[in-house]
Amino acid sequence: MKTRNNETVVERYTVLDRAAHTLHAFAMVVLILTGLKIYAGWDFMSFHNARALHMLMVPILLAINWILIPYNIFSASEGGIQKKLEHFMDHYIYGPEDAERTVAIVKNFFGKGKYPAFSIYDKEEGHYKTKLHPIMKILIVLEGTAIFLIAVSGIVLYKLDWSLFGLPVASWILSAGDFIAPALGFSSLQFFRMLHLLMTYWFVFELVIHVGILEFDPHIWKYYKAIFWSGKEDLSDEHFVEVVGKNSEKAYKDSELVWSDAEKVAVKD
Repeated sequence: MKTRNNETVVERYTVLDRAAHTLHAFAMVVLILTGLKIYAGWDFMSFHNARALHMLMVPILLAINWILIPYNIFSASEGGIQKKLEHFMDHYIYGPEDAERTVAIVKNFFGKGKYPAFSIYDKEEGHYKTKLHPIMKILIVLEGTAIFLIAVSGIVLYKLDWSLFGLPVASWILSAGDFIAPALGFSSLQFFRMLHLLMTYWFVFELVIHVGILEFDPHIWKYYKAIFWSGKEDLSDEHFVEVVGKNSEKAYKDSELVWSDAEKVAVKD
């Protein structure tokens, strides 16, 4: 943590964090646009170019989500496996504290109480306890699931006999689809085509929720600057921020904080 012009500024996102988020967003937008071109026949580029660009973005998106982002998550904390798992659970898994924040957010929407802090920084330990909006923690799990499903379904749409190291992966996927598709009145290939399209619509919906609703509040635009450019957060801006730990004004652990209708209060054992 460092100070600058009497403002407490900390690193919220590393260079790799920012690179992963920017490339992920770019690849996702390109995949949505080219995918809908392939499906609906939009006339903004040729089918050949759309398919080529689509296939170029696929390995980029998968490498970001299945290699770079996991590396960023587990390299962000020091210590052994237990410490890294604790870091992962605190930062990315929706827990009891997130449920309390969600209740407070709903109450705030109806004019009862303050919007709760979700960016919790431990001044004593010198790192964040958590920094994601609670709804984002739900969306992360759903997005990870959707990426897996769209990747699996995309394999058979790309090539029916696609294999990896001699393993007939596409044939296995189609065989698995045979357990579900007949009950819906589809062939396995039709089922995976429908699934691929549904996951595309999910990503469009998620984009609206993520950008258009959760971050509609101008006070949260500072996080756009942090994730795309500076990587820094000014803890003196108290919107959505809570500083805990030794010598902070509110030196309580995140697990000791609960929400009232009007404000956050500390509960001692």
